[in-house]
Amino acid sequence: MTDSGADVTRLPRTELRERQNSRLQETVRHAYENVSFYRDRLAAAGVTPDDVTSVDDLTKLPFTTKEDFRDNYPTDLFAVDMEALVRIHASSGTTGKPKIVGYTENDLARWQEVMCRGFEAAGLDTSDTLQNAYGYGLFTGGLGFHDGATAMGMAVVPVGGGQTQRQVELLSDLEATAICLTPSYALYLAETAAEMGYDPAELPVETVLYGAEPCTEPMRAEIEDRLGATAVENYGLSEIIGPGVAAECRAQTGMHIWEDQFYPEVIDPQTGDPVGEGEEGELVLTTLTKEALPVLRYRTGDMTTLEYDTCDCGRTMVRMDSVTGRTDDLLIVRGVNVYPSEIESVVLEFDGVAPHYRIDLSREGTMDRLELTVELAEEFDGDRSALRKSLLDRLSNVLSLEPDKLDLVAPGAIERTEVGKVQRVYDRR
Repeated sequence: MTDSGADVTRLPRTELRERQNSRLQETVRHAYENVSFYRDRLAAAGVTPDDVTSVDDLTKLPFTTKEDFRDNYPTDLFAVDMEALVRIHASSGTTGKPKIVGYTENDLARWQEVMCRGFEAAGLDTSDTLQNAYGYGLFTGGLGFHDGATAMGMAVVPVGGGQTQRQVELLSDLEATAICLTPSYALYLAETAAEMGYDPAELPVETVLYGAEPCTEPMRAEIEDRLGATAVENYGLSEIIGPGVAAECRAQTGMHIWEDQFYPEVIDPQTGDPVGEGEEGELVLTTLTKEALPVLRYRTGDMTTLEYDTCDCGRTMVRMDSVTGRTDDLLIVRGVNVYPSEIESVVLEFDGVAPHYRIDLSREGTMDRLELTVELAEEFDGDRSALRKSLLDRLSNVLSLEPDKLDLVAPGAIERTEVGKVQRVYDRR
């Protein structure tokens, strides 16, 4: 059975907690009885399903990590036989084996449900047309958004990734009111539209649903300005379900985690201990309704905060902030912790530069070198030396170190990808 999204997302938190407790008990028992990995892990921790009666008992359970997925490749974490599956996806991991994820018919129904909640939160309804610029196939993005929009009754234009000029033409010709894509591709699409002679802000798109890579507030503002649309963030990961774990409403004050389906924690990434409400840490997720692939306390590697106050939209479900960095993306340069998102936030403070940058790390002897390349804005006609000095001063204050080299290059000089996640960091140490 699925839930009524509009009702569930506004449940009193006491009632929501009762639902979470009941579902957690069922999930732990399901995992224990049907996944040898979890049965062994719980036994090693001295825990049985009877020891977990509420979410307050979650800390008794061990974490699940991406290494556990790879060690149990391809399907040893599945809790059902292959005959019970109706869909298989895989992560877009860049190293080693991908993380294989499976879905039963009920899992797909729940996936569609949480996607519909996100569309509703973004202000979309059956009168909207969604152009889908996420990749289809093993990646969960394309089919996740497609199936959710179809279930909601929206028309879908399934362009998929790439074909940027065609994307622009179809947006204009079919008058799609919404588009889903990565934030970097949204800006690339706007650039391409301008090169084709379109005014990007005059395209019919009213809502941009972005995700799959970090996006700072200045970058969101740039997307909204260039496309003349409201941009709302979406969060998900294949290991949990795909897109649909959390979605932002029109209030734009954080992404609502659909916590009747996915229970969130935030921990200190070094100690594994819970942090206080509103404090930054690593997001940990536990599935509460998944049949094929129940996941207990999955360490996402994403750094964020959680806010539990009722949103202006009336939804009571917790809101997560935009991901500020990843525990495995942390760069340590000359003993200083640096997240690429910190550099991006500085770059986007300056009108004279575009939101396109590249970080190159190298080592000379025993000394780390950080070189930064930033594109100038199309309209920039000022003093390049003064802009460079201002950027360096601001970076030094934010990062507690100064880049060894800062190059300001012409618009379009940094290599683009047609679609997907832009590689910002090149670490050659």
